[in-house]
Amino acid sequence: MTHSHVPLPPESTPDVTVVVAPIAESPAATRRALTLRNYLWIAGAAIVVVLGLRYLGPVLTPFLIGAILAYLGKPLVHWAAGRGISRALSTVVVVLLFGLALCALFLVLIPLVQSEIALVARRVPDLAGQAVARISPWLEAQLGVQLAFDLASVRALVAENMNEARDLSLQLLSGLKTGGLIVVSILVNLALIPVVMFYLLRDWEMIGERLFALVPRRWLAKTRTIVTDIDEVLAEFLRGQLMVMGVLALYYAIALTVVGLERGIAIGVLTGLLVFIPYVGFGLGLALGVLAALLQWTGWPGFVAVLAVYGVGQLVENYVLVPYLVGDRIGLHPLAVIFALLAFGQLFGFAGVLLALPASAALLVGLRHLRGAYVTSPVYGDEH
Repeated sequence: MTHSHVPLPPESTPDVTVVVAPIAESPAATRRALTLRNYLWIAGAAIVVVLGLRYLGPVLTPFLIGAILAYLGKPLVHWAAGRGISRALSTVVVVLLFGLALCALFLVLIPLVQSEIALVARRVPDLAGQAVARISPWLEAQLGVQLAFDLASVRALVAENMNEARDLSLQLLSGLKTGGLIVVSILVNLALIPVVMFYLLRDWEMIGERLFALVPRRWLAKTRTIVTDIDEVLAEFLRGQLMVMGVLALYYAIALTVVGLERGIAIGVLTGLLVFIPYVGFGLGLALGVLAALLQWTGWPGFVAVLAVYGVGQLVENYVLVPYLVGDRIGLHPLAVIFALLAFGQLFGFAGVLLALPASAALLVGLRHLRGAYVTSPVYGDEH
């Protein structure tokens, strides 16, 4: 009698699954509970980071500036790499473009700001004399007080102080120890920024993977999710804010020039760049515009025109540009940005100011995840 081989039915093949189950449940794959020593290591690492920011702020400043510029240039490098251009070549091109843009900005604005300061120094004595000439009759009639104002003495005092300030700055710059170190420090920082930007842009993906490799495995998935959310919030905010800055710089420059304000282009561009700091930037820009109007005109029409330009600009910024270009969906409230700038600046100096925006975005994402965990927890959902 011959025996034919009959294949087993699907129901008779549980052996394959039985072999996999013990591997998944092996003791090596089980998680160990964190001990007090592990938490002390984590707390120690956090303390080292805080102390490094606190005491190494001046050293970290060019690295942070380079990192911020690299983050802004990252989409361009990724776009070029996706079209077959080598990452090194695209990184060089992006670094050169950023450098040329910043150099052009400073070459245009610095002479204009210097001339504005010189105009202020020349016009302040005249304005003081006009104010005294208007106030003196009223004071003499009402209070019997007579003001004496020597315009020549005021002009001489201003000129003397300007000369002394110029001589002091030249002495500081010519000093071997003080001025030399200051110049060397500035040059080193300026040279470091494009170097840091280049290496971060070229090795962005590799650096990210190495940082993720240091994250404990049990937290890796959640860390990737949080970092992705922070990147989306920060990128959306920065892109929208840069567009707002560009539109407002163009608006203020054109509007102030149309109303006839001298140096309107410089003041308008500076105002547009300063609006990156909510309310504070607008206040500083308004102060610059009003000061320039007071120095240029003696009547009310020009002064009112400058106020109208800034009033319209504030309305356009708050009710048109910010809602459509930045978006309420980001949830990064201007007051939170101001608080982060002040708090981090107080704690870590200028390095803290550079870290304020990423930290506020991280805090926003952390609060969102914390709220999600709270809403899905029994504390919030169970009624009994």
